[in-house]
Amino acid sequence: MTDTIKSGFVERVKAMVMRPKDTWPAIAAESTTPGELLTGYAAPLAAIGPVAGFIGGQLFGTSMFGVTYKASFLGALTGAVLTFIISLIGVVILALLADWLAPRFGGTADRRSAFRLVIYGATASWLGGIFGLIPALAVLGVLLALYTLYVIYTGIGPMMKVPDDKRAGYALVTVIAALLLNITVGAVAATVTGALGFGRSAGDGELSGGLKIPGVGTVDAVKLEEASRQAEAAASGQQVAVKPAELQALLPAAIGSYQRTATQSAAMGGMGSTAEATYTAGDKSFTLKIVDMAGLGAIAGIGAAMGVEESKEDADGYERITTTGGQMQVEEWSKTDSRGKFGQMVVSRFMVEAEGDAASIDELKSAVAKISPDDLAGLVK
Repeated sequence: MTDTIKSGFVERVKAMVMRPKDTWPAIAAESTTPGELLTGYAAPLAAIGPVAGFIGGQLFGTSMFGVTYKASFLGALTGAVLTFIISLIGVVILALLADWLAPRFGGTADRRSAFRLVIYGATASWLGGIFGLIPALAVLGVLLALYTLYVIYTGIGPMMKVPDDKRAGYALVTVIAALLLNITVGAVAATVTGALGFGRSAGDGELSGGLKIPGVGTVDAVKLEEASRQAEAAASGQQVAVKPAELQALLPAAIGSYQRTATQSAAMGGMGSTAEATYTAGDKSFTLKIVDMAGLGAIAGIGAAMGVEESKEDADGYERITTTGGQMQVEEWSKTDSRGKFGQMVVSRFMVEAEGDAASIDELKSAVAKISPDDLAGLVK
């Protein structure tokens, strides 16, 4: 990203929210490229919604039609990563559409200006994603999204040279396209997450417990910018996912008395990959998964950097999310079912997780320990 974007990131965010009309002429005179805008400005802001939604979903659960449930940790994390990636793809599509529409409303086709209009114009909407931390306040995010319509409207003239009498129509068509893209983003992320088998956990219900976020629970722009550096490598093609076959090769043939009985793997077009195996011993069975989130492991890194912790415990068992050695861990156990889950992030990129029936949580921890962090780190090109 350019020094201009890095040094003026917070100031530009404030300006786009508080005085967009006065800020657009300065933006029109800049020479930043679409790539610089995507990695230096869009990436950290686009991460706010997925990160907040992930944390809020794990704390409060998701409510639909009066029913509240909590997605599995890995499922929620994978959904956040996919949403982030697809959102950036949507930005590119919308910018190309804005460029194509401009001459049809009496304006000038200018691809760089179109990218600036769409990316800077979406600032308020992206900031609204922070309300995903508390689902009950999500309506405030909707209000900021509506404010985006005004912000884009004020920038149409300076950026795309559309005449005054046609700006309302241009803004309306562009925003409608953005809404359709947002719907598509959610649908695609949900479909892919489901296809990979990361769905709702058994016994999920309303969650209670505590969430500790040092720093008064804020997700500030500096932390997002730091995490975006890893995302930038993925977006620019410098960091691609490990091939599923390489992950699968790390899954042992046996773990103690458990024998490997099945394997499967999948790839997400270079943006991520997963491999898993089923292990069985008598009436006990669990799966061991390795997920490579490539550069987008930065999303999980935000939570780890903030020391996110969550805990729930009753007579039947417990659920915990902790941060150990700068890496997030998830641990769950049910005494009634003798079933649980243990997972941990490795090198802020891989998630290794064992889930299923076992004699104790220690067996699941031992399964995860069979995957060497050094072996995983060695796969990173």
